Amino acid sequence: MGTDTSDASADDASEATDGDAPSRAELAARVDELEDALAEADDGGKKMSIIATKGTLDMAYPPLILASTAAAFGYEVTVFHTFWGLDILHEERSKSLKLSSVGNPNMPVPNAVAALPGMDRVTTRMMEKRIADNDTATVEELLETSLDMGVEFQACQMTIDLMDYDEDDFYDGVTAGVGAATALQDMAEADIQLLV
Repeated sequence: MGTDTSDASADDASEATDGDAPSRAELAARVDELEDALAEADDGGKKMSIIATKGTLDMAYPPLILASTAAAFGYEVTVFHTFWGLDILHEERSKSLKLSSVGNPNMPVPNAVAALPGMDRVTTRMMEKRIADNDTATVEELLETSLDMGVEFQACQMTIDLMDYDEDDFYDGVTAGVGAATALQDMAEADIQLLV
């Protein structure tokens, strides 16, 4: 009985190696081919796409902080700036971004007082003082740090035309003249998409 069982196993094993079974070299070649295909399909990194639409002092920080933090974690980051968000990329305008006191429920003044002439200047100065007192990076510093980390800042072409901006007025390293189709393609390929 023991001989019949071992003979049957030996026959099964020889059948598995005969005929249709690929050789060791063929298997190794197929593994190499699959690894190459995986390497081409996966560029190895995650992508984040942010759309920045607001140009107030308080709304300049979220896309810059998120972009620089994601870049520090190895993400490929693109920030598409459109409408008032374009002011963040403008060298002169970015240095004088205002904080709107009207309609902001977290402001320490009621809307009736916030609507008074000059209150935006007051609240902007309050925020700038808080930024300085806490040694928080400025918008310019965050932008330059992000650019150094490889974040791609894109300026919307339609907004450039609409607002009559000159592309030379943007920080060095900003990609100007980007259209909505390019932004949509970037978002479609990103692992994380944010609208700020």
